[in-house]
Amino acid sequence: MNRRYAFDFTMAVTLCAILFCIPFVRASLPGLNSTHILTLDASDCPSCNTRTLWDIISSCGLTLFACTWTAIHPNIPDKDEGIVYATSRRLLLMLIAFLAPEFVVTWAAWQFLHARRVAKTFNDEFGWTLTHGFFAWMGGFMLYVDGRPRGTLTPDELLQFVRDKLVEMPVITEAEIKDRSKGDTLSKWVAILQLVWFVIQLIARYIQDLPITLLEIDTLGVAALTCISYGLWLNKPKDARLPYIVHWKDSTAPLADSLGSEYVIILAKIVLICMHSMLLLRYRTQQSAGLTLEVIIIIIGCISGMAFGVIHCLGWNFLFATHAEKIFWRVASIGMPFSFSFSLIFYFLFDLYMISEFIRRWLGLTHPPSMSPTSIYRISRTPMSVAIVYYYIPARVSMIVLMFLSLRSLPPGAYDTVTWTKFIPHVNL
Repeated sequence: MNRRYAFDFTMAVTLCAILFCIPFVRASLPGLNSTHILTLDASDCPSCNTRTLWDIISSCGLTLFACTWTAIHPNIPDKDEGIVYATSRRLLLMLIAFLAPEFVVTWAAWQFLHARRVAKTFNDEFGWTLTHGFFAWMGGFMLYVDGRPRGTLTPDELLQFVRDKLVEMPVITEAEIKDRSKGDTLSKWVAILQLVWFVIQLIARYIQDLPITLLEIDTLGVAALTCISYGLWLNKPKDARLPYIVHWKDSTAPLADSLGSEYVIILAKIVLICMHSMLLLRYRTQQSAGLTLEVIIIIIGCISGMAFGVIHCLGWNFLFATHAEKIFWRVASIGMPFSFSFSLIFYFLFDLYMISEFIRRWLGLTHPPSMSPTSIYRISRTPMSVAIVYYYIPARVSMIVLMFLSLRSLPPGAYDTVTWTKFIPHVNL
């Protein structure tokens, strides 16, 4: 373990040294059409304090790619899933992280909370950790019947089969699970250095009153939420491709529909959470109020969505090409946090109704309620759906369109740079 940490530290120092030397090497190279040698003196080279449109686009693109590539932790692929399909699925997740990072945070929070619950359930008997919980939820245990793969075991199915003595409890340590992870140190350090440089140069531009482009603001918002997703997935194995094999011991084979059916329910729950429609599911499954996993996940998703919209308010005073674009951006930047706060308020209004019904029954009041829970749900669901479908989605699409339209006519100060930020280790094209 100490050797591994020493190797990681050596790789990080080497990477920093290489990236730190790149600006000096580029500045010392002679021009293609000149015979004199350029110097690092900004007074002798006015172009050293400027950047091009390509520099802006490439820096944002590389920052987004580094953050999303490092943060996304896909589940173990299916036994029939090829490399091309697995890569396409990963790229799709990266695209979702760019278009709607708050939903990726919601997904990461869902996996983190359920993995922690599984770890607590298995910890007393089998000494599981949070990494074991993640590994179980990401399809880490494959059931084999008569030497053939039968299906992926959910944590509940695994625990039931072990207690019924139908399978042996998998003996796999946390170190063995992490050894299956394909996460490399180099990509993590590249992402960290790129993000640190990106944030520092934005702060430096703000201090020197240099305009920040809308593309940089959006990149900052995506990177901020991506860091939250990475923190939630910190103990999840990354890019693990092979599950742990669990052999069936009983002579009677398990039913086919009893394996993997839980994942259909899980997927449906995730979709409902992302669409903020967990009200009906919670009402049907739980009659008591309180902070359940679903409630916590919804709160995290709404807060991350509001934070993502608030970050875009940094472009409130940006010099747009037209007044209409300015109005559209301001409405969209307010609309995103408003839609999530609107959904959260109506969610807890439903909770308040359920609490009032409980108090009414506890006090022995027998008069019928003014509205049934189904009616309350329908009333609260309508504005929530309107806020998400008719306000959030158009607002996000408008932001992306305005973000790229603004590149056609940037203010002059947007091309100026803070000279010393070039010497911070980072990657640029």
